[in-house]
Amino acid sequence: MAEPLVRIPDAKVALSTASVYPESTATAFEIAARLGYDGVEVMVWTDPVSQDIEALRRLSDYHHMPILAVHAPCLLITQRVWSTDPWIKLQRARAAAEKLGASTVVVHPPFRWQRQYARDFVTGVWRMANETDVRFAVENMYPWRYRDREMLAYAPDWDVTKDDYRHFTIDLSHAATARTDALAMVDRMGDRLGHVHLADGKGSAKDEHLVPGRGTQPCAEVLERLALTGFDGHVVIEVNTRRAMSGAEREADLAEALAFTRLHLASAAKVPRR
Repeated sequence: MAEPLVRIPDAKVALSTASVYPESTATAFEIAARLGYDGVEVMVWTDPVSQDIEALRRLSDYHHMPILAVHAPCLLITQRVWSTDPWIKLQRARAAAEKLGASTVVVHPPFRWQRQYARDFVTGVWRMANETDVRFAVENMYPWRYRDREMLAYAPDWDVTKDDYRHFTIDLSHAATARTDALAMVDRMGDRLGHVHLADGKGSAKDEHLVPGRGTQPCAEVLERLALTGFDGHVVIEVNTRRAMSGAEREADLAEALAFTRLHLASAAKVPRR
């Protein structure tokens, strides 16, 4: 009779360079290598190194730390990074991913005030996806809330499962802020789920990005489901460590997040012994 063995899925666990903010992109590579992550996701933002393909390649080579994904500059603070034209930003993100060997570009849906971009976004992302082997994985967002008011800041929708994309990114902190069922969203994404941003949240109006296990999101359940369904994308730790009082405390948080992820990605499977 077969005995239960531990099966580890092929999914790699990466560290988002955003997880070390306000430390630098270079620091993220150093920490990821020291803690034993499988690679990094580069958040392209105001740090000049995050925008420089050759600098990123040198960091990757020096630390033996693959760049698994590139997060396109979609934040309010990156409106002028890599052009003010959102399509040029995506083209440059794709070029960076191709040159760095990354398999995924993470992109947010447009802001509602980017009207032309929002109108063409779904068809435009499909067109770009058809031109490359790199996955364009569109990320779920959330309504903006202030007191009792709610603003729908993203178009076509913050819930990206309402539109037709080849690949999705699920962010569990964003699911918490949206007060939506993350497991149901995973189900709706189905086999088009290509990328995961793992972080926790408590349903606050503020996007919290807590270390997994410190909020109310089903982080463990999502990881276990990914393992059982043979998920072959990347799981990226994207947490907020801004309140860390020291570098050691920041590293402890990132080590805890990695341990949590690896533990719950391991699933019991009955594999015959030979």
